[in-house]
Amino acid sequence: MTEETPQRLLPTGTCWCGCGGTTSLGAFFCRGHDKVAEAALLAARYESSVARLLSHHGFGPDRSVLDAAVDEGGWEICPNCEYAGAPLSIRNHIRKTHEKK
Repeated sequence: MTEETPQRLLPTGTCWCGCGGTTSLGAFFCRGHDKVAEAALLAARYESSVARLLSHHGFGPDRSVLDAAVDEGGWEICPNCEYAGAPLSIRNHIRKTHEKK
């Protein structure tokens, strides 16, 4: 493993937000708890909010963090709509939203 390669994280079956809940197979968080953990981390370590963090890095209504994620962070835009996300998120979105059932 090089300095650029982060250690691979493995789900443990327990929610990583600290609630003690049991996660589904392969998940780090109970549904929605990733956002709870994100907000808690910002509050605990940075005494901040998501809006303040975005503003600190130059993002907001006039400069899209989603556009930056697509341009610089490996995110993609759904070919069927304006949804943006990581490649796996896009595949799941297409399967759930755009494929006929």
